[in-house]
Amino acid sequence: MKKNLLLFVAGAMIFATACDTKKVEEIKEVVEETAEVAEEAMEEAAEEANLFADNPEGYFGKVIDADGAKMIDEFATDMEGKDSLKIKIQAVASDVCQNKGCWMKVQTADGSMMRIKFKDYGFFVPMDITGKNVIFEGLAFKDTTSVEDLKHYAMDGGQSEEEIAAITEPEINTSFLAEGVIVLD
Repeated sequence: MKKNLLLFVAGAMIFATACDTKKVEEIKEVVEETAEVAEEAMEEAAEEANLFADNPEGYFGKVIDADGAKMIDEFATDMEGKDSLKIKIQAVASDVCQNKGCWMKVQTADGSMMRIKFKDYGFFVPMDITGKNVIFEGLAFKDTTSVEDLKHYAMDGGQSEEEIAAITEPEINTSFLAEGVIVLD
């Protein structure tokens, strides 16, 4: 009886150890897979972060060239009747976010201002480029800017409290999401 009991306990221990070994192996596999995914994600993030690190001076975001850039005066005609348009434009920077360079504005042919934001908030432009020629490439689209966002942009642009308080209506306008910008002068 003792012998049977010992055999039973030994068998149970072997079975338990085998089950634990199987679970340990499963856990190891999951940990290794998770580590691989995490490593790939970190490599992609590092690559993305370094994507703009080696840009030539005057280039921000994706390195673009000036070839095929339309003058801002031609933009309205190209955008006419469309909700969005992939395009490259040359214009003069009229205003830039004075907080960190996370947006800029250019004046369109009709005198209105078009805000240019940068794809995935992935790059900024220098805050001192107002009055300089720029080329930017990306997507122009019809947009409604909320009162809250307009007030935020006004603060970033350095406007006074009175000017900010006077903003009470949303704006319907054309916005631009740029993948890359060149500051020409």
